[in-house]
Amino acid sequence: MTDEEVLAEFRTAGALLEGHFVLSSGLHSSHYLQCARVLMNAERAGLLARALCQKIPREVRSQVDVVVSPAMGGLIIGHEMGRTLEKDAIFLERPTGTFELRRGFRLEEGAKVLMVEDVVTTGLSSREAIEAVAREGGEVLAEVALVDRSGGEADLGVPFYPLIELHIPTYADDEVPEDLAAIPVTKPGSRK
Repeated sequence: MTDEEVLAEFRTAGALLEGHFVLSSGLHSSHYLQCARVLMNAERAGLLARALCQKIPREVRSQVDVVVSPAMGGLIIGHEMGRTLEKDAIFLERPTGTFELRRGFRLEEGAKVLMVEDVVTTGLSSREAIEAVAREGGEVLAEVALVDRSGGEADLGVPFYPLIELHIPTYADDEVPEDLAAIPVTKPGSRK
């Protein structure tokens, strides 16, 4: 899929929002990608997962034992990536603020993991999820995401293959432009 085809899927689903948003990273933005909306249609979710799978080098794909994604954002696309790769897909949760496996999920010692996220902005959540996999005995080979909002700046410590890379400015609390600050703020993400 081309970048424009991917964005068209977001627009069709009403998943590319404009306004004043506080992202899970704490940064402010004039755009928000509501991946849950673009993934709510199973056919579209499968289409995006297949396109994302094509971004992963064959030598990496062939080594994957299991797909892991952080809840909430990575859950749906992680499941679809598991289906596409014909691998089990499990997820990490943060019941006390730190990612961990629950619900009887576990990793075999040395399991080769593909980490799957919906959107990466700073990479902090991804790095925390990758650390959790290491604590559980797995090894993250690479990470994929539907969207890289970092402008290619996120350092995850593993190879990173996004479906699309967007250059949408983000701002710290004390850097928000006047025109954006004048718009009521919304915090649509899953993290409080």
